[in-house]
Amino acid sequence: MGFQTSFLVILAFLPAILAQKFEEARLVIDTSTTIAETDDNYICATIDWWPQDKCNYNRCPWGSSSAINLNLSHPFLVNAIRACLVHFSDRSKAFKSLRLRLGGSLQDQVLYDVGNLKSSCLQFKKEKGGLFGFSKGCLHMKRWDELNIFFEKTGALVTFGLNALYGRRHIQRGVWGGDWDSRNARDFMHYTVSKGYHIDSWEYGNELCGKGVGASVGAEQYGNDSIRLNALIDELYRNFQPRPLLLAPGGFYDKSWFDKLLQVSGPQVVDAVTHHMYNLGPGNDRNLVSKILNPGYLNKASNTFSNVSLTIQENGPWSSAWVGESGGVYNSGAKDISDTFVNSFWYLDQLGMAATYNTKIYCRQSFIGGFYGLLNVTTFVPNPDYYSAVLWHRLMGKGVLAVKSYASPYLRAYGHCTKERAGMTVLLINLSNQTEYNVDIQSSGNTEFHVKVRKGSKIKSFAHGLKKSVSWIGNKASDEKLSREEYYLTPDYVGHLQSKIMSLNGQPLQLTARGEIPSLVPVFRDVNSPLNIAPLSIKFVVFPNFHTPGCK
Repeated sequence: MGFQTSFLVILAFLPAILAQKFEEARLVIDTSTTIAETDDNYICATIDWWPQDKCNYNRCPWGSSSAINLNLSHPFLVNAIRACLVHFSDRSKAFKSLRLRLGGSLQDQVLYDVGNLKSSCLQFKKEKGGLFGFSKGCLHMKRWDELNIFFEKTGALVTFGLNALYGRRHIQRGVWGGDWDSRNARDFMHYTVSKGYHIDSWEYGNELCGKGVGASVGAEQYGNDSIRLNALIDELYRNFQPRPLLLAPGGFYDKSWFDKLLQVSGPQVVDAVTHHMYNLGPGNDRNLVSKILNPGYLNKASNTFSNVSLTIQENGPWSSAWVGESGGVYNSGAKDISDTFVNSFWYLDQLGMAATYNTKIYCRQSFIGGFYGLLNVTTFVPNPDYYSAVLWHRLMGKGVLAVKSYASPYLRAYGHCTKERAGMTVLLINLSNQTEYNVDIQSSGNTEFHVKVRKGSKIKSFAHGLKKSVSWIGNKASDEKLSREEYYLTPDYVGHLQSKIMSLNGQPLQLTARGEIPSLVPVFRDVNSPLNIAPLSIKFVVFPNFHTPGCK
């Protein structure tokens, strides 16, 4: 870059630089106990059924990304989700076990070409009057074999969404009635067991709860049919271990409907209550970026997480909460938003918030397909949210710590036990476009801090703040240098929030020449050095080797 160009860039950002503010923030983290717990494989992503001609707003962003036509041999796809079955220190692979959910809107129109299926088994095509404008579709067993070879190769944990409308009749607009005909599902599941394919969980239906999306089924009927599916799983997996979980209902939360489902199905039937989240609205909303960067708007999602948790506590404490599908923006996502850096503010905040409400699994819509895919639908190159997912999966353990913030609401903070290591990891999200926060993180242990930081006051070092309640593991001398790890996420250049390239500690994250995921290497800081987070940036901070008695 020449001198003149550099000078012009500096001039362009000079107003923002001059307007930048600095504020002190204090976070008090209780390391004596955990307030919630996620599954070890909290990060999940979906593979949908949408065909190429699924379109929204005159755009058709699905390409060949469905369970039926996805190129399973593409090296970028394999590299993106292959299992890391060796020790955690091998950072060359992205995930230890990525959870994949096969499901979506057309799930309840999928026929399985196996057994005594009487009707024709054809591929999806546009059909006037069809559910979501499409005909029924077909999963051939040859394709199912190919998918399972892929799952085994990559080590993916699989959730499969079953057709819960099969055999029912359309009663009135949007309402379906009658008993579920389980024969096609039974033949399909029997084939799956006979081939030795491991399915982690079977999910019953997609968005049929409450008023439904396209179709709905009554809660009492759904509960009774869930009992039948549970008995079917018991029968088919009598001599096959491990027994898969049963998930339901895979739709948007409706209190009375969800309550009734658990009451009717009863104990030990529904293992996980799966609900969907699209809290940012439609993909053509022109205010999406402002919603993503608005802490008040993001906070609204907590009502859903809280209510789902309460429904489970009151009606089905044997069950757990999963976000079965969440893309932020519905109708295939938003072009140049869902697939860019700015979306990670929403995505990571959702992961952090959901975890505090004891959500066990969070499934992102989608792994590939639409504008909200973690991978680009054409090139298979990772979008920014992919790297956010990988860093969460590597760093944030299942133990969730309580974080008390004495800071602006524009600074979001979440704390977890560090994944597979001692210590804790803190996720910092700065939604402000002009304020840099100087962050003081303290561990309360059994001590509560109630004093707000006054502007201009001197912040004590992190290590000093720990002395009263926690200790470093091992026999480190008091004067020995202690370090923290920082993973600092920004767009590829300042201010370019809608960039499709994310930078880690100033280095653009791009596939290697061999199409492999780049190393995600932290920078190391002296634990006593100031901890800052710049405007519109994200930072994972790992404090290794320190005593967190609440972490098992």
